Amino acid sequence: MRDLQLPGRSVVHAANGVAATSHPLSTAIAIDVLRQGGTAADAAVAACAVQCVVEPMSTGVGGDCFVLYAKAGSTKVDGLNGSGRAPAGLTVEHLQARGMKEIDISSPHAVTIPGAVDAWEKLLARHGHFGLDRLLQPAIQYAEEGFAVTPRVAVDWSRNEEKLKRDPNTAAKYLPNGRVPVPGDKLRFPELGETLRKIAKQGRRGFYEGAVAEDIVAYLRGLGATHAMADFAEHEAEWVEPISTAYRGRKVLQIPPNGQGITVLLMLNILSGFDLAGLDPVGAERLHLEAEISRLAYSVRDRYVADPSQAAVPVAEILSESYANDLRRRINPDRAMDIADIYAGPVYRDTIYLTVVDRDRNVCSFINSLFHPFGSALTAPKSGVLLQNRGSGFRIEPGHPNCVAPKKRPMHTIIPGMVFEGDRPVLSYGVMGGAFQPVGHIHVLSNIFDFGMDVQEAIDCARAFHLSGRFELERGIGDETAKHLAALGHVIARPDMPWGGGQGIFIDWQKGTLAAGSDPRKDGSALGY
Repeated sequence: MRDLQLPGRSVVHAANGVAATSHPLSTAIAIDVLRQGGTAADAAVAACAVQCVVEPMSTGVGGDCFVLYAKAGSTKVDGLNGSGRAPAGLTVEHLQARGMKEIDISSPHAVTIPGAVDAWEKLLARHGHFGLDRLLQPAIQYAEEGFAVTPRVAVDWSRNEEKLKRDPNTAAKYLPNGRVPVPGDKLRFPELGETLRKIAKQGRRGFYEGAVAEDIVAYLRGLGATHAMADFAEHEAEWVEPISTAYRGRKVLQIPPNGQGITVLLMLNILSGFDLAGLDPVGAERLHLEAEISRLAYSVRDRYVADPSQAAVPVAEILSESYANDLRRRINPDRAMDIADIYAGPVYRDTIYLTVVDRDRNVCSFINSLFHPFGSALTAPKSGVLLQNRGSGFRIEPGHPNCVAPKKRPMHTIIPGMVFEGDRPVLSYGVMGGAFQPVGHIHVLSNIFDFGMDVQEAIDCARAFHLSGRFELERGIGDETAKHLAALGHVIARPDMPWGGGQGIFIDWQKGTLAAGSDPRKDGSALGY
């Protein structure tokens, strides 16, 4: 129970259905769909489509989507990998011939085929009651009639003004009146609204064939990219078998590679060898362990995680007990490891994660993203589609598992999570924030299952992330803890923005009720009925 005299959010309890998203309009739409008899899948797609309009730096129809879905009455969880592939014409030799050593985040070569729309259609075909024609109407309305900008969205917008100026199409659409919007401004995206209408009417064909795809392909080829209409027409999301590990007697599930969910499972395997229950949740001992585990696990991620259709990813070995034991032995509770820092890539905190549980107890863990803020910041002129930059996650390094190749999917950061007790789901959760996500996942899970927090407290709890030689602590972690961590050998810094965002829903099967939380670091909310 939170201290009612201090600022904070209460857990949202409900008996029928609940939804938690990072935007209030999105959550409201999800609840509307549930009340109309929609499933968790229906509500998730409708809510995500709204966020593709009202939170454009974080997600869009030009991005990718991953889903974990537990159907009521079944012990099987469906995984859906909706990540896009590189165009068939993109080779490492093509990029090397142009002197490229990496794929810049704003390069047209960073644009992989958007996977979200096909994933939405596949999810609804298997688990929905409604179709895209009905579920996209709220998003269409906001795109064409307008919506009010919320505070966190405005902050993220303002941090990317220079990036948005690089492309004339993007500047015209996302810098209305030549400036970034402020909270309360009303915006419209009519071209995007028309694209959503095409998708609503024609399904995936309205995006991957015809005028929308032609607009995207012509635009990218004009910038020197290799995309072709066949790359779009042939794209398909893939149903996959989730991977899992045990943590404190529960089964934690993730999407397999090319996603980085395996990093979460490896970190939990290492963490399971430590007794955390008596530690301070925001104390130096606990945070030191998280930092050291993440540095080891991210090294494994960057060495092995890639598209398994084109590279050998040793999943069973990485998730073995002996592998975790070997890594755990490298951790000194009293001293930071003297190793090169593992993650030194660009820092970004965008993406949307949402979760829905309906009255039948179908459970949907859903994430959709453009990768970096506003993706590549390249916008197709006629369709208004802002394009992702997932291809910047490839390496230009022949022989590396994650080296760029035709029709290959890059190592992917977005990861929905789910936890089972016995044969039933008890927690659907996710933590946004690019490379931070695995750390966010284990932090929230440990808050719940080691420290006894409820789902809202677990999301609220202060976070930290080790990157670029620094251990960056949110301000919720006190100065004494920072000094202790420095004494252990960590270089301490304070981030200018919070780490990620998150949502979660806990299913109480004994009481027959649901408990949901949404991250105060974002604009969103949890609601139930």
